[in-house]
Amino acid sequence: MVYITRGLLDALLEMAEAEEPTPVSVVLASTPAGEFEADLGLGADTSVLTHFYFPETSESVSAVFGMDLGTPAGRGRARFVSHPQGPLAATREDTFAAALLVAVPPWEESSCAAFDRNDRRLDLDVVGADPPRESLAGE
Repeated sequence: MVYITRGLLDALLEMAEAEEPTPVSVVLASTPAGEFEADLGLGADTSVLTHFYFPETSESVSAVFGMDLGTPAGRGRARFVSHPQGPLAATREDTFAAALLVAVPPWEESSCAAFDRNDRRLDLDVVGADPPRESLAGE
């Protein structure tokens, strides 16, 4: 099972639609369910995809030995990719992570699917809660 916030999924689908016909590939980050203010009905350690790293950040730093140096260590165990021409499946060209979200037109929730490293389809559960508020000031 892959959990993702409604806000993140909507943002990713909007990004994919805006970039069409160019494919999009972005690294995703998660937040433990226990850090949400709302009770999600999930175990406290369950990962919920909540954020993405801007594609420009990853492209501005060279990859070395297959590692994306633009992603902080310990982050980015999931990736979102768009396939403007299809298919709604993981392909050899996709950069794999522990979880891969793939979207195709018409850029709706029903045209998005999750896969594991072995190309097996996973259930995708959209969580209707906002992630915890973050601050640089350490409030």
